[in-house]
Amino acid sequence: MNAPAFNENLHLLNGNHAVAWGVRLAKPDVAPLYPITPQTPILEKLIDFQSKNEFDAELLTPESEHSAMAAAIAASATGARVFTATSSQGLLLMHELLHYASGARTPMVLFNVNRTPGAPWGFWPDQIDSLSQRDTGWIQFYSENPQESLDTVIQAFRISEAANLPVMINHDAFYVSHSIEPVNLPSAEVVDGFLPRIPREFQLGDDSGRSLGAPLDQAGWNLTRQDMDVAMQGVERLTAAAGGDWAKLTGRPAAPLELYRCEDAEVVFVTMGSMCGNAREAVDRLRENGIAAGLLKVRLFRPLPAEALREALAGVPCAIVLDRNYSPGTGGVLHQELKAVLFGIETPPRLHGMLAGVGGVNVPVETIEKLAAEYRNAAPSAQPIWVE
Repeated sequence: MNAPAFNENLHLLNGNHAVAWGVRLAKPDVAPLYPITPQTPILEKLIDFQSKNEFDAELLTPESEHSAMAAAIAASATGARVFTATSSQGLLLMHELLHYASGARTPMVLFNVNRTPGAPWGFWPDQIDSLSQRDTGWIQFYSENPQESLDTVIQAFRISEAANLPVMINHDAFYVSHSIEPVNLPSAEVVDGFLPRIPREFQLGDDSGRSLGAPLDQAGWNLTRQDMDVAMQGVERLTAAAGGDWAKLTGRPAAPLELYRCEDAEVVFVTMGSMCGNAREAVDRLRENGIAAGLLKVRLFRPLPAEALREALAGVPCAIVLDRNYSPGTGGVLHQELKAVLFGIETPPRLHGMLAGVGGVNVPVETIEKLAAEYRNAAPSAQPIWVE
């Protein structure tokens, strides 16, 4: 038997190192970062690149995540390409300035490693740290695996700089951040061609005659949000265009939503992040056993691609939402968002909200299969369902 051809671009990388490679290839000018488990390997790898003269950004390590975001905003406002990263409590410490970054229309890419916030203290994968920031005006992506994390970093710079809005990318702690998988590294030439520098619509400078964050009256503040709304409405198109161009260069498509075996599905799982892998395998097993299952993977969460979601789920008899998060008093965040999106459509699915994997609890393929068997013909429950 012949040995497989050697691929010099294929490397074994964990998810965080894949992110660092994406950042290196995107060539930011400034990178303010503060270490926090389980994000720290991103910072460590970037420091390693810089020590070898392979990463030319101004790498800052300020005294807190709040200061890191303040530095990121200031750098972006002067026209710099900016990257930062954090996790859990660090993201929560940035919260005040997340509003400032989007309101000031400062493009940048923040990579958040989804982790449980305290209390109690934990380091496990849970998406509530980023989902609790969903109203700050940031674009949000959720990544399934190391390859997608690398690809999304590169695409996110293009989307952010075109929309003049900051982008937050998220992947699950440990399931992705520390799991090692084969990752195909694009060449620097490919990334340079895909990610050109473009003039900034909003930029401070010695002769710009502009200030940042000056007080406004009520009507003026209102107009800033109307402008942000217009920019947000273009993000889904920008995401599709960036993903399409990336697919032409690499063979790896990256759409706002991914549909897997949904054409004739009687039950569709809807989820985000690393759980998509187990859900995809469960779909294949269910198909082998005569149950027409499918997967709807939500990659772009903010802005939520509402019309595409309605189109994907129209006519589907049953949809089961797998949420690795819990919003007290309401249940799973994605489930609540889908209920709002699907309200009033002619043929909505029976929608079931499953609190699956909250706090990092593993959700095996077999459990997902059982959910399909138990709920595909059941009436929706008024309360969220905890998956053991």
